[in-house]
Amino acid sequence: MHKEMELQLKGYGLTTAEILYRMPDHPAILQSYLWQDYDLAPNFPEMRGFLKFWQEKLDGPLHSVRYVHRKLISATDWRALQGEFILN
Repeated sequence: MHKEMELQLKGYGLTTAEILYRMPDHPAILQSYLWQDYDLAPNFPEMRGFLKFWQEKLDGPLHSVRYVHRKLISATDWRALQGEFILN
């Protein structure tokens, strides 16, 4: 099974964040960065980890973060079936 499918079955959903940050050499200019990964709402540990990494390791200070989150499947959308299709 694909890693993404396993995460979705564990409750993860697709999270997309638009990160605005200031250019290190030109602080009056804002730059945009898009980040996307599977994450768990409402705490968003993956996104928080990435933002922590950004603040500790990268030079461009964060201005703002906007994000959306969508579960692609839920327990009611997925069920195991057993069967066989015979095609001529």
